[in-house]
Amino acid sequence: MSQQTTGLGIDIGGSGIKGAPVDLVSGEFLRDRLKILTPEHAGPDAVAQVVGEIAAHFPETAETPLGVTFPGVVQGGVVRTAANLHESWIGTDARALFSETAGRPVRVLNDADAAALAENRYGAAKDVDGTVLLTTLGTGIGTALVVDGRLVPNTEFGHLEIDGHDAESRASSSARQRDGLSYHDWARKRLQRYYRTVEDLVWPDLIVVGGGVSRKSDKFLHHLDIRTPIVPAALRNTAGIVGAALSAADVPGASAADPQRG
Repeated sequence: MSQQTTGLGIDIGGSGIKGAPVDLVSGEFLRDRLKILTPEHAGPDAVAQVVGEIAAHFPETAETPLGVTFPGVVQGGVVRTAANLHESWIGTDARALFSETAGRPVRVLNDADAAALAENRYGAAKDVDGTVLLTTLGTGIGTALVVDGRLVPNTEFGHLEIDGHDAESRASSSARQRDGLSYHDWARKRLQRYYRTVEDLVWPDLIVVGGGVSRKSDKFLHHLDIRTPIVPAALRNTAGIVGAALSAADVPGASAADPQRG
């Protein structure tokens, strides 16, 4: 089978669904992304319609692989959790649903896992040996673990119980805003406790911080006192789309890190 050099990635979020064709050699978009607001009730049929609309917007990718991220645990294409979308997603075969809508095979994976694949191939974790932990700090905390270039899918370290609280309820970016914390206080009082707990569990060689707040990493990362090197994501908010396209393509590394194997 020939190596794919282009793919289409679609990233489903609680507020928006966005997609773009991706150059799988460079990890760059081939066209401007299209973003459509997530439907109000965000049930499977409504979201699938948007996924189909975005796929159709890029007719030049009709014969290329399609990867779709989902903000929850995905096993074998089936959604197991859906914290920020409608509960009717739980148990839905998203791979079959999106394949029918888009008219082609689709690979579906967790959004943080997709971001980690992209950062491992093109970004902050490129050529890093050992264990890389990616965390996305946003409405919640998404996590992904890559070990020697292979993805360990569906980690949920954002939901660790720390000091009697669900971790993301205290340490997410939205929690900082909700509680009126400065970046300094957020880092020292919330993030440091979180990252010290996680690094004691998985002993990563590198932590990559993604999510929209990674654009402001200079305001908080240097306040952290942890043993693990910690850096901002290089691909920022493009990582989900890029990783989705990469996961679906027949390129070196994508099949080895296939989150739906096993």
